Amino acid sequence: MLEEMARNWWVLALRGGLAVLFGLLAWIWPGITVLALALLFGAYALVDGAVALYHAFKGGVRGQSRSWLALTGACGVVVGLLALFWPGATAFALIVLIGAWAIATGVTEIVAAIWMRRQIEGEWWHVLSGALSVLFGLALLVWPGAGGLALVWLIGVFSIAFGVALIAAAFRLRSLRHGTGAARPGAQVH
Repeated sequence: MLEEMARNWWVLALRGGLAVLFGLLAWIWPGITVLALALLFGAYALVDGAVALYHAFKGGVRGQSRSWLALTGACGVVVGLLALFWPGATAFALIVLIGAWAIATGVTEIVAAIWMRRQIEGEWWHVLSGALSVLFGLALLVWPGAGGLALVWLIGVFSIAFGVALIAAAFRLRSLRHGTGAARPGAQVH
């Protein structure tokens, strides 16, 4: 399975790149309205979910992580479509939706890291991306009354940090594919 993940390292890097791009756009246009934020978030979640589904079904990943990745992808697609079809939803509903999505994504990243810890060293990048996602989601659910501008900046910070962590994890997998990374003793990497 590790070999399969290493072969498709670019999918994880693409997800990370999209997250960084989304975060930068939120910073470049901080005065963005909640409606525009809903559309931007919907597009990001839809693409991120589609990429995760591609990786789960076409990337050749087997076992439990395939199921978790498929679940993450399906959640991303559903949340993205909801945000795109109902952008006029209240700010509170959008905050709850984004918070729940971030928690679900974070939990699946942490589960994947726990599974990978037996296979490679450096899996902490996955744990970090998952923990950031869960913390971000919890913050949104605990303080839903935050102003629109503060929400945009918080989403920007989260997206960039999450994206960088995913990109780092992707390049760690890439290094394993090319034989430059250290696998855990006893793990087979071809």
